[in-house]
Amino acid sequence: MGKNKLARWTELGSYDNVIQPLIGDILAKDHPLKGKWNQQLFKNMDPIVLELGCGKGEYTIGLAKAFPQNNYIGIDIKGARMWRGAKTANEQNLPNVAFLRTRIEFINSFFSEDEVDEIWITFPDPHPGGRNSNKRLTSPWFLNSYRHFLKNKGLIHLKTDNKELYDFTTRVLSDNNLETIFTTNDLYSEPITDLPSENSGSSYSFYDDILSIRTHYENIFLETGLRINYLSFRLDKSKIIQDAISKEKSE
Repeated sequence: MGKNKLARWTELGSYDNVIQPLIGDILAKDHPLKGKWNQQLFKNMDPIVLELGCGKGEYTIGLAKAFPQNNYIGIDIKGARMWRGAKTANEQNLPNVAFLRTRIEFINSFFSEDEVDEIWITFPDPHPGGRNSNKRLTSPWFLNSYRHFLKNKGLIHLKTDNKELYDFTTRVLSDNNLETIFTTNDLYSEPITDLPSENSGSSYSFYDDILSIRTHYENIFLETGLRINYLSFRLDKSKIIQDAISKEKSE
């Protein structure tokens, strides 16, 4: 490990807004912050929004600045990337930002029922091919996991350059009759109206706020001419999400 990376790891461990549990702290048991993020970390009762696979935290930071009435938690396993977002949040004194270093598979160890209002999934690993579809963050397995802590009819947003992941997610929503709020396979080429967030009480102005937040990789994708796919939908807690009917399963 290089000196710069070691320095970042050390600095990351010094931040109060970064939670880095040991694997033994969450295997088959709950983390102490579960059900207590508002009271113990944010010190308020504002809505909690997660960014899954946050990378460097550009979206977490951007959303927190655009919507200070919400609390934002960026989640990723790669601490060297997360360091950048955590450092920015500290430098800019953003009290509504936190970062959690863990695998998304363990997320139910951290959040209790109805503790989360909204989820963003921005440019996740698409895990191409039918045999890897259960690893996708919008797969039925993960959606059923989110049902345990996301408020009923809470919004989930997916933003990706990968058409296969976008199409897969669209099929999952259709096969399970989940309410789609908006969907497009070319986000920046068509007008989008404001999307109300039922649980957090905010109204997203895409042109003024959301579209102005772009990750490092998103800018690279756009420069190479790739289209950005986006969709948002509501997750019904009463529905057990079933596998999408897809030709991928036979691949």
